Order: sequence, then C-alpha cells, then structure tokens
Amino acid sequence: MARVTVAADVAAADLESYQRAVRLLLRHPLITARHPTPAALAQVTRWADQLTTDFRAFLGYGVRITGEHARLTRVFDTLDPTQWLRGGRGADRRFDRRRIAYLCLILASLHRSRVEISLADLVRRLAADAAAIGGLGFDPLLRAHRAAVVDAVDWLAARGALRVSDGSSESWARDPERGDALYDIDHDVCGALFKPARPLQHLASVADLLHAGGRTGEERVDGPARLRQARRALVERPVVYDAEVGPAIAQALRHPAELAAVRRFTGVRAEVRAEGVLLVDSTGDFSDTAFPGRGGAVNRAAGLLLAKFAELREEGWAKERLHWVAHPSGAGAHADLVARIDRAAPAAAEADPGREAPAGAAEAPGGDAAGEVLFVPDHTLAEMVDALYAEFGPESFTDTWRADPAGLRGAALGLLARLRLVEPGPGGVLVLPAAARYRNITQALPGRADGDPQAMLDFHAGPEEDL
Repeated sequence: MARVTVAADVAAADLESYQRAVRLLLRHPLITARHPTPAALAQVTRWADQLTTDFRAFLGYGVRITGEHARLTRVFDTLDPTQWLRGGRGADRRFDRRRIAYLCLILASLHRSRVEISLADLVRRLAADAAAIGGLGFDPLLRAHRAAVVDAVDWLAARGALRVSDGSSESWARDPERGDALYDIDHDVCGALFKPARPLQHLASVADLLHAGGRTGEERVDGPARLRQARRALVERPVVYDAEVGPAIAQALRHPAELAAVRRFTGVRAEVRAEGVLLVDSTGDFSDTAFPGRGGAVNRAAGLLLAKFAELREEGWAKERLHWVAHPSGAGAHADLVARIDRAAPAAAEADPGREAPAGAAEAPGGDAAGEVLFVPDHTLAEMVDALYAEFGPESFTDTWRADPAGLRGAALGLLARLRLVEPGPGGVLVLPAAARYRNITQALPGRADGDPQAMLDFHAGPEEDL
C-alpha cells in the first residue's frame, strides 16, 4: 500500500519549525494576527503550501492560509466528548450549553451586521433569537445569563472576530442600562469560524456531521481511507484503544512506517501498548491539558488517585476481592451519545421525517468487549480522597478545595475522564488500561530531598481551579 510522505520538501534543519507549525494548527484550528499569539500566524504562513498539501493527504483535513488568518477544517469519524470549547475571562473554562448556544446566535447575528455593532444591539438580537428556542432564552436581570454573553463575546474578541473600539463588556455586565461596548466586526474571521460542510437545516441526525455521514462500511477502512482514519484518531484523542476503533484501524496504527510518519509530521512520538496507542507530548505545546504537571490541586489530586488505583492492583489483593467488569467498546457509548443528541434536536429541525438515520450512524467500529477493567465504586473513591485529606491535611488542597473533598473528587475524576484514563459510569468509574502507565506517578510528583510527602501537595493556583 502506498503511504503518504509528509514534509517531503522540508530540509532536516527546518523540520522542527515545520512540526511546530503542524502542532500549532492542530491545537488552534483558527489562527489570526491576535490568536493564539501575535507570532503564531507567521509561524504557519511560512509553511503554507507544505501544510496545505500534507494535512489533506495525511489526515484528510482542509487548510486555508491567507495573510490574515489560517483555518484548519477537521473531519471527524465519531463524536468526541473529550474535546471541549473553552473560554472565559481569566480562566480556561469549559463552555456550557448556554454559552455555546449564545456564541452561535451571536455569530449568526454578526453575519447579518455591517462593520460595527454595539453590545446593547447585539444583546437585543440575541434575546429575540434565544426566546424562540425552548429552554434557552435570555434574561438581562440574571447574572449568569449576562456572564454567558460576556464569555461568548470575549471568545470572539480573543480570536479577532470582534475588536472593541469603545467601552467594555464588563461595564455592560455590571449595569446593562448604562454600560455598553462598541465593536468593529471582522467578517473574514467570522466566516472562517463558521463554515459547516453541510447546511445544518438539512441534517437528519448529528451523525451527518461526521465524515461520510457516520457510516462505518468497508469503504471507510480500506486503503488510504483506513490510514487517514487511523491517523485522525491518533492526533485527536488522548488515547486510542484498539477495541474502540476495531482491528483494521488498530493494525494500521501499529505499523512502524505509520508511526514514523506520524512522528515526522507532528514531532511527537507514539507509545504503543498492549491495549492501544497514544502520543506522548514531550514538546509541551501540543496537548491542551498538561498531565502530570505542576498545575493546581485538581491535577495533583488526579495523579494521587491514579496511585491509589495502582495500589488496588498491586498490593496482592485477590482478584475476587476487586470489582472487575467487561469493558464495552466504544460502539455502545457512541450509539447512546448519538441517540441522546438526536432526541434533543428541535422538531422543526428534522429535515426529512421519512428519511432513515444514516447507515452506521449509531455504530462505531470495534467489538462488543475489550477484556476486563477495574471498577472502583463511588464509596471507595470517597474513601480514597478522604485518606488523602487525612494524610496531607485539608489546608494542603488550597482554599478552593480544603472544605470540599467531594468537589475535588469530581473535578479530578473529570480530568482523568477527559484524558481517557477513567470512564465514569453508574455508581463509580472504570479504570482504563492507559492509567497503568502512571502507576509510579508519585515518583514524578515534586518532592524534597528529605522525602517529605507534604511536598507532593506543593499546589499553586492553576486553570483547573475554576473547573
């Protein structure tokens, strides 16, 4: 099978610069003169032709690079709950459904606007549009609604779609009657932000947003298409488990030539394990979540919980004393996610009532089970966190969490789930195979020469404090 040669015209001395541009585009699909940094656009435009060629041939992604912005257009083979929209002033927080809805409505309103708009006018349009959507709405008297508007507007401003020329969103949020802001609109950036492959009103299922309509037939796993699907899984997911992608994709991922090509493309090496493959980011600029790291209490508590999970396995407990369950593949979870999203779609959005769901829309590659994994029930998780508080003292977990062990437990498990190290379920979590690579994580946590265990809890405020 003919394989794609990436960076074919890149000299050895320039390869690292090219790989930084690849990682930059994968992490920030829209790059402008202001976002993510003033220097980022120049890093990408240097390699415009090579990046356009390689992304299309290697991953099946589209790239458009101009003097004003660079836009990576992804295609997805399955829905991915680990990829979040983030924003919020002073924090790297996850956008909730209200913020995402407001962002979409505001962006639609900007498309209908001229060259500038006031925040008050924008909010009036938003209120009318939101009122027409059941369960959404906008109430200027509610602080949470105003905060959601500010986060959406600031997200657009950070990317250059809006540029404030007078006033501020904070003044409006404090007093909508007196405060206001005036924005210049960059319609090129707005157009780059929202470019759906298909008109949304024509979608019969959320699966229609996926590559080939979510179909998983043989045309998706043969030849070049199979390789591109394997590469997409590897660069988009924290961990690619064999059982989630099926034998054909798993075999493609493990081919030495394919792993070498991914490393030449991204500059990041792949780690092949018995249960799957993951990319290990030693560059520090590829992943949006550093782990393990010197982040806040959530990051550190997550690492200590992994150590606790390892103790359950390695302290000589008899297998029958632990909870071992068959780990289902991604097929069932993906089908459930598609069905739940489709059930939430407004009735008016159903394009063809008589049309059947796309073939394979509720399916994902993989078998029925992927061996047995450890199940840790909620009461055991609570005991683990209580033991950490008893060992290190509540004051070690920062003011945010010192009196909230349950909240810290939930935030830490949420981080591990996003990293695909655990999988939440009814009554507890499944400890996924990749968690085993962190079985000696306490040796990587900060510690003093005198072996003071308190040094492991040398927390400082980090972005995850606001989860």
